[in-house]
Amino acid sequence: MRGLTEADLKALAGPRSYERGLGYLDAVTGVEVGDGRVTASVHGTERYEAELTLDGPGGLSGACDCPYGLEGNFCKHLVALGLTVLARRESLPRQRKAARDRAQALDAWLSALSKDELVALVREQIGEDRQLRRRLELRAASARGDLAAVRARVRELLDTSPFARYGYVEYADARAYADQAGQAVSAIGALTGSGRAADAVTLAREAMRLLAEAVESVDDSDGRLGQVGADLAEAHLEACRAARPDPEELARWIVGHVLGDSDDGLTDVDPLDYADVLGVEGMALVRKLAVEAWRGNRRGWAEKHLLERLAKAGGDIDTVIAVHAAALAPNGHTHLLIARELEAAGRPDEALNWAERGLRDARELSAVDTALVDHLCDRYTQTDRLADAVTLRRDHFGARRTLLAYQRLRDAARAAGRWPAEREGALTLLRADTQRRRPGRYGGSVLVDALLDDEDVDAAWQAATDTGADDRQWLALADRVRATRPADALGVYLRLAEPLTGQTGNAVYEQLVGLLLSIRDCHRHLGTEDEFTAYVTGLRTARKRKRNLMRLMDEHGL
Repeated sequence: MRGLTEADLKALAGPRSYERGLGYLDAVTGVEVGDGRVTASVHGTERYEAELTLDGPGGLSGACDCPYGLEGNFCKHLVALGLTVLARRESLPRQRKAARDRAQALDAWLSALSKDELVALVREQIGEDRQLRRRLELRAASARGDLAAVRARVRELLDTSPFARYGYVEYADARAYADQAGQAVSAIGALTGSGRAADAVTLAREAMRLLAEAVESVDDSDGRLGQVGADLAEAHLEACRAARPDPEELARWIVGHVLGDSDDGLTDVDPLDYADVLGVEGMALVRKLAVEAWRGNRRGWAEKHLLERLAKAGGDIDTVIAVHAAALAPNGHTHLLIARELEAAGRPDEALNWAERGLRDARELSAVDTALVDHLCDRYTQTDRLADAVTLRRDHFGARRTLLAYQRLRDAARAAGRWPAEREGALTLLRADTQRRRPGRYGGSVLVDALLDDEDVDAAWQAATDTGADDRQWLALADRVRATRPADALGVYLRLAEPLTGQTGNAVYEQLVGLLLSIRDCHRHLGTEDEFTAYVTGLRTARKRKRNLMRLMDEHGL
């Protein structure tokens, strides 16, 4: 057994899933050891089936049918199974050998049976296993070329009514329905494998339509039907590769399917995947149809996405730009997308023109996408247009008046050697805002935040005193001056702590203890430790029933 240690489990699962897996050790049941695999049920919110592959090509791996596991993650259930296996490591080699012996014995026994005995055995099994019977019925219909029977069976497998309650398949039944729908996909694949690829193409398209109808009445929270849809799209592609349908007909179907609204995204089809089947003429028709569809609906998302994808694949940057330009966002975001596409294509002058046009087209600079402003300023800086970068940053700050806009102005002005003058102008605007009671984005004064960000703590304290500040800003100010102005900081901490002493909750307790530590530090600077001791004693007496608070204070020596 290679690659099964606690370290391996931690590496695959990550710290969070590993720690959570420790709590599921008692939930592992039905452990079954095979030659290279170990399977078990793990009981969580539901019962999940977990399987560890011990000696795969890439070493240890696992699969679980829980929602997290279905996304390809090594989940807590696999951790619990792995730890269970490790607890039995001494017996594992013996169990694996026993599994090999059983498999060999079974193969030898089956090989010795006569045809009649094998038929009798299969009949016995299909009488007991409904799923096996369905799979074999489909294979039989495919083998004898009975397309009508296969189609009828596929339609039955995709029918939601046997699972629906009041016309809807609830979450608890969705897994069983998805498993059944997966059998329909397998049947279509089997048709291709048996030389009936043309029939498989037809049936796959019908199944896509039926699945799209079904998903409207299924709670697919786990995404199982999404996987069925992806498998169905792959089955259609493989059938087309084998059948080689008429390129024109296939091109028209692909475009119709991509632009239609009936598949609900379950069976996404990428025209580029079909390039080898469509050939040069077929792909040309796909592009022609995509252009026609876009011209008929220039704002349609599906039409835009299809044409843009085809144009990018073909290196047709002008078509990509035309698609974007047909629906320009008023905040300049689309102009930025165009500029980036042009830059990637090696056309920097046109890119700059589009970016600057984004500013001109905007009604107000305050509404412009900040990313567009950043993009332009970067380009100005790269081409030594530092004054233009400062001007744009100044105008943007004047329109937005946020801390981020102030920081960006500072960066640009420093690069141009003009920060002292620009700073005074910016602070003048912010002081005017405080007089008009224009709060910052987070409720406090942007002036205080800007001065703090400049490390001008005394000016920030004065601004907070003169024009007001929120609790977040006062806390930041107190933290900055605690060593030099402990009495001022102490007043802030005591004020912020007072309302917390009457509240409950672990988050509140952690916040309160953090303030108490700062209060203690202030008293140490002031040489008034006795006052702090009295304060904490009074707090403990008044709040002694808050056990978690008392425990947290003990942990921090309070």
